[in-house]
Amino acid sequence: MTSPLFDSHMHTPLCGHATGTPREYARAALNAGLAGVCFTDHSPMPAWYDAPWRMRRDQLGTYVESVLEARAEFLGRLEVRLGLEADFHPGTERYVAELLETHDWDYVIGSVHYIGAWGFDNPEHADEYGARDLGTLYHHYYALVEGAARSGLFDAIGHLDLPKKFGHRDPDGYAALHALDVIAERGLSLDFNTAGWRKPVGEAYPAPDLTRAAGERGIPFVLGSDAHRPEEVGYHFTEAIKQLHDVGGRIVTYQGRVRHG
Repeated sequence: MTSPLFDSHMHTPLCGHATGTPREYARAALNAGLAGVCFTDHSPMPAWYDAPWRMRRDQLGTYVESVLEARAEFLGRLEVRLGLEADFHPGTERYVAELLETHDWDYVIGSVHYIGAWGFDNPEHADEYGARDLGTLYHHYYALVEGAARSGLFDAIGHLDLPKKFGHRDPDGYAALHALDVIAERGLSLDFNTAGWRKPVGEAYPAPDLTRAAGERGIPFVLGSDAHRPEEVGYHFTEAIKQLHDVGGRIVTYQGRVRHG
């Protein structure tokens, strides 16, 4: 029997750090018994921001076309949806808002990858953690997450506790709980991102305690592998479902930016 599950966080080579065509990701999802996928490649941003790690604005049409081609090819066998992972970075909100008007997106993840000019999840710059006070770092990070939640631009917050990626955990957790309050108040979902199990921290985003706290606030979860290769589609979903079930978490998907489930 086909699973009703979707993988709603995956990338394409247009972001500059992924391999495999949308067709190959879709085939992997079908082979894994998933009901559908939503592509959420890194959205274009102003030219000065994070250029090597996302598609250019002039590639956006190619991205949409490639996803729609996969949708047509797998029609009746696999639901293929069109989304974006867009960044929240103060000063770029107008750019992102205009970008989101260009196509009929199904789902938009809002992610924070930078604190100021520091790309804190980039392995090339991980040494910077040694120069930072972790409490202050997480305070600044979750203030940005709250800004993303309040912006009205996004459907879900991506990989909530991303700064733990290399093992640098939040020393107190209070800022995270405050951010969850804002996410709940604004009616957003959380990306339950299994890529953390592939990273040095060895733990999904969000962590079990934050997953429980989100569930207690009624925040739903969108399953995503954050796949950058076809073989990562549906990664550790069995463990993800168990973790969410254990805290009474609700799994949802998005279509036409409307939440289902």
